[in-house]
Amino acid sequence: MSTQEKLIQEFASLETWEEKYEKLIHLGRDLPDLPEKHKTEDHKIRGCQSRVWLVAELDKENKLLFQAQSDSMLVQGLLSILLGIYSGLSPAEVLNTSPDFISKIGFDTYLSPTRANGLAAVLKQIKIYALGYQAILFKNT
Repeated sequence: MSTQEKLIQEFASLETWEEKYEKLIHLGRDLPDLPEKHKTEDHKIRGCQSRVWLVAELDKENKLLFQAQSDSMLVQGLLSILLGIYSGLSPAEVLNTSPDFISKIGFDTYLSPTRANGLAAVLKQIKIYALGYQAILFKNT
């Protein structure tokens, strides 16, 4: 079972949106802090109501490792989910992994429009990082 499938199953067991929001906040608390050196305009995500920073690097096995942080606990929880799904995948795997969890959990319905736009902006940046690193890998082969 994929990380995304486990996540969908975990949220399906929660009965109310209040419980789901509490789960998001709990996940956000568990996300490690982003080092201050990465909290720059270059790493800031545009299109988010909250301040959000996202950093990516390629490890020795050509897997993408993402780090992120927000000043909003709810957004921090969403970042935790995204990093759990996409971090540790190759650039090609990131590009081929559809964010099915958004509709299956109901985030597309229950997140405010500004939060949904912010989530889309972070996903877009994750895909942009993957494209960039995939191009670098292709160039080096």
